[in-house]
Amino acid sequence: MMKSLLWSLWYCTSLLLSDVLATYHLSAGDPQVRAAQSYAQTRNNSRPPPRTLNPSKTDSQCRSHPMDLVFIIDSSRSVRPAEFEKVKMFLAHMVDTLDVRSDGTRVAVVNYASTVKIEFLLKDHFNKLDLKKAISRTEPLATGTMTGLSIKIAMNEAFTEQSGARPHSKNIAKVAIIVTDGRPQDQIEEVSSAARASGIEIYAVGVDRADMRSLQQMASIPLEDHVFYVETFSDIENLTAKFRRTLCGLDHCAKGHDCEHICVSSNISYHCKCRNGYVLNVDKKTCSLKQVKVAAVAEDPCKCEARVAFQRQTQVAIQQLTATLADVSRRIEHLENMMGRV
Repeated sequence: MMKSLLWSLWYCTSLLLSDVLATYHLSAGDPQVRAAQSYAQTRNNSRPPPRTLNPSKTDSQCRSHPMDLVFIIDSSRSVRPAEFEKVKMFLAHMVDTLDVRSDGTRVAVVNYASTVKIEFLLKDHFNKLDLKKAISRTEPLATGTMTGLSIKIAMNEAFTEQSGARPHSKNIAKVAIIVTDGRPQDQIEEVSSAARASGIEIYAVGVDRADMRSLQQMASIPLEDHVFYVETFSDIENLTAKFRRTLCGLDHCAKGHDCEHICVSSNISYHCKCRNGYVLNVDKKTCSLKQVKVAAVAEDPCKCEARVAFQRQTQVAIQQLTATLADVSRRIEHLENMMGRV
């Protein structure tokens, strides 16, 4: 019994060893095995490695029309560190699609939570490598969601000529892309309206818990072209292609226009708008300072003054009549006294 068991064990070991040697021999010389190994290696290599922000890597770009582009990114406490890294990666991929130059597209980043921090200005970086390095150094600010304040600071500080924005006379598009995952803790409707009236085109990107009504209040019209929503931060990179088509598509304003203030490009043409405080003239191209209408003074439509005058005249007449009656009464009394003496 023991000999039979040992013999079986030796036999199995011999078979296993021969299989190993045969495999080694085939792998060293058999073309089919080498092809199989090559296929397996190719399959393994096709698995995408974990994605990280690599400032030195650049993708193909489009020759987009020049822009002054400001990213306004939410880094409140609800945005976890790993999620914030995905936002930075989205910004870096967006930079890859743009024609970044001093006379092309300029980029700035405004970071906000309960406070607002301008990470870098439009005049700071004129090449993709420097831009992406600056984006990689951006850190979250943690608490609060002061979206309205961030839009106000972007409008008053990031989009100024002192910060690197081109003057309105050059007709360079001014674009803000806001990325947020929550509900603003301050008022956004009025400041967003002011920003749009100043010539800033606003795109609103909502993630996860973002409030859709707030996104719509911030964004430019048409809303279907300026409001985006994704369920997770992992999906935000999928928006890069959409923005690429939007920002790199046909721009009728870039081809030339005759708008005095602001040119707004559409799918088939463009139309003109005026800056805040101006109105578009009949020619739909030039702008005039908005006139403050002063309401004309009506000529007493209710006849109130005439009524008051009549009341005064009546009052005077009554007073005169009363005085006359009193005088007559005194005279009658005087006559009665005289008749009594006689």
